Amino acid sequence: MSGGTGATLIAGIGNVFLGDDGFGVEVVRALSAHPLPDQVEVVDFGVRGVHLAYQLLDGYDTLVLVDATARGGEPGTLYLIEVDECAGAPIGGAVLDGHHMSPDAVLALLGTLCAGTGGTPPRRTLVLGCEPASVEEGMGLSGPVAAAVPEAVRTLVGLAREDLVTTEERTP
Repeated sequence: MSGGTGATLIAGIGNVFLGDDGFGVEVVRALSAHPLPDQVEVVDFGVRGVHLAYQLLDGYDTLVLVDATARGGEPGTLYLIEVDECAGAPIGGAVLDGHHMSPDAVLALLGTLCAGTGGTPPRRTLVLGCEPASVEEGMGLSGPVAAAVPEAVRTLVGLAREDLVTTEERTP
């Protein structure tokens, strides 16, 4: 499956060689063991933010980015953030560094690509983030972040099913 009306993309992003920055990658790996509705696609993008932006041109209704997100909480704290498209980076504001693109940079690039191609960005964008303990060089998640992975998976399974219901309610 690739895009289409009512489709949801759950995108794991992060660098597995930088400790807790690999949170998104680990969550989508764990999520792949769970049955999800057909309209939900789960992809490990790792550090390939440019690929993610281009894939979004296929037309997804909902995008959920899963990433390490430092917001000052205790390590392992999960955050579910609804992204306000108006609060994103300005069109043309994307810094093209294919291996170090933050969610903001991916969304800015998507805005630029949509403007150039006439494409439509996702109607709804969420970030499921986890407060990292360390993003220093090294493989493996810290204890608190690894402990948050199962709850993140439960949250995503719930979101996938909830979004499917709301999409079906909107369909005539």
